[in-house]
Amino acid sequence: MSNRYVAIMAGGIGSRFWPKSRTNYPKQFLDILNTGKTLIQSTFARYNKIVPAENIFVVTSEEYKDIVTHQLPDLPAANIVTEPFRKNTAPCIAYIAFKIQKKDPEAIMIAAPSDNLILEDEAFNDTVENALKFVESVNALVTLGIKPRNPNTGYGYIQHETIEAAPGIYKVKTFTEKPNLELAKVFVKSGDFLWNSGIFTWKVKNVIAAFEKHLPEIHEVFAAYQEQFNTPEEAKVIQEIYAQCSNISIDFGIMEKASNVYVIPASFTWSDLGTWKSAFENMSKDYFDNAVVGQNVMVYDTHNCMIHVPGGKLVVLQGLEDFIVADTEDVLLICKKDQEQEIKNYVADVKRNKDEKYL
Repeated sequence: MSNRYVAIMAGGIGSRFWPKSRTNYPKQFLDILNTGKTLIQSTFARYNKIVPAENIFVVTSEEYKDIVTHQLPDLPAANIVTEPFRKNTAPCIAYIAFKIQKKDPEAIMIAAPSDNLILEDEAFNDTVENALKFVESVNALVTLGIKPRNPNTGYGYIQHETIEAAPGIYKVKTFTEKPNLELAKVFVKSGDFLWNSGIFTWKVKNVIAAFEKHLPEIHEVFAAYQEQFNTPEEAKVIQEIYAQCSNISIDFGIMEKASNVYVIPASFTWSDLGTWKSAFENMSKDYFDNAVVGQNVMVYDTHNCMIHVPGGKLVVLQGLEDFIVADTEDVLLICKKDQEQEIKNYVADVKRNKDEKYL
């Protein structure tokens, strides 16, 4: 088990959770669900039950290094890996894969987002163990699949064979990254598709081989500098590497193209917590179906609202239904829940017309 590693990807800015999630302190470092733990703390604790802390890496932006250090005191400092630029998930995974390979050529790696909500820990652990054992003996890129609840356009969709390749594991027939709404509706209606959770398992040498075949330009630049990884030279060369990398997701760059992709349909409750609505769906509610974070909130004739306000601030709400109310020290957002996809446009308008301190 000493050759098992986890890479937690924690470099995003979580703009759909604005104004709570800000560029300098994004959602993975917040206690969005009011559980007493931030999202990255919950993620670290989940994987620390599977591998020891010294085999867990967090890949994040340089600006978040101190936050990770503070929030994850059990994580070795050397295991905080910082990216010089945001270039999506393919360069991120290539970077950590080359680092781990240099340390352990036979390593098996789980790559996972920092901000998933996963319930039923035992079922999750069993699923991950199944994936880890499978990739030990099979040249496979394994992802965990989730039964769709709606035609969400923010996820990749997976169609798999009907016959098992191994108990609970299926070969993927098609992998489609983030379809348009009409196509997503077709996928969900067919009943043949799963959401891609973004939780991957593979032998490090096999994912590196997949980069060589499907994203050769990224493989080439990382391979050219691989001797500098895990040395004092790494910080310098990673700047040069990332400057040459394209901005591309692992889903589009490799998973859609590779012929050795497998999926395990999940039996646990999962949410990527990508939006205020997804947070609302996964929180306890009051008598009027409001999800409330805040110690001093009073509601009157208010129903089905997502209310997230500073701890001691007195907030009185009357006559709202199906709204998001998100308050911070300097920004107040009041938005209909069914219009939350517009938040990214509001953020863009703020960037154009107001001070960047609000982002």
